[in-house]
Amino acid sequence: MSQQATPNPAAPAHATPGNAANEVQIITRIFDAPRALVWKAWTDPEYVKQWWGPKGFTSPVCRIDLRVGGRFTYCMRTPDGHDFYNGGEFLEITPLERIVWLWYFADADGNRVNPSHYGFPAEDREGNIDEILFEEVGSNQTRLTFKRNDLTASKEEQEGAAEGYRQILDKMAGVVAALVRNSQLQSA
Repeated sequence: MSQQATPNPAAPAHATPGNAANEVQIITRIFDAPRALVWKAWTDPEYVKQWWGPKGFTSPVCRIDLRVGGRFTYCMRTPDGHDFYNGGEFLEITPLERIVWLWYFADADGNRVNPSHYGFPAEDREGNIDEILFEEVGSNQTRLTFKRNDLTASKEEQEGAAEGYRQILDKMAGVVAALVRNSQLQSA
């Protein structure tokens, strides 16, 4: 059963036709795991803390209220110890299949902050609506597709973000593999 909420307006006034704002970033990864385990790794804070952030980053804080209108807060700690918080609101949820969220920069309490709070230009990434799809493919495989409608990023910024997400999904693959091993041990 799909849940849906009316999305918040996310398009900043400076997103103009012809810039990268009109492009959707798509990042796909196939996991050797059933969809339920990939969903669990994406939606359970204890697992998200193990993979959120690119290589070398950690995530000491993750809060998820997985329901339409619920909010999430993730902390991404840099290798030199600086914390950056991301937050958002769940706009649509179809369990085991699809999540749509509004993503933004946040403070430690999950409140939306201007990107300048972290030293980015004020108009930088001022709210994105992302879609995450979980599809069964093959025998015990799941395709995760991450779609980002980045309303403000340049092509170079989008390429950097895509590399960051590939690194995040590499880390997530390790967490998913451990979940598969644990589920096989429990069923043996």
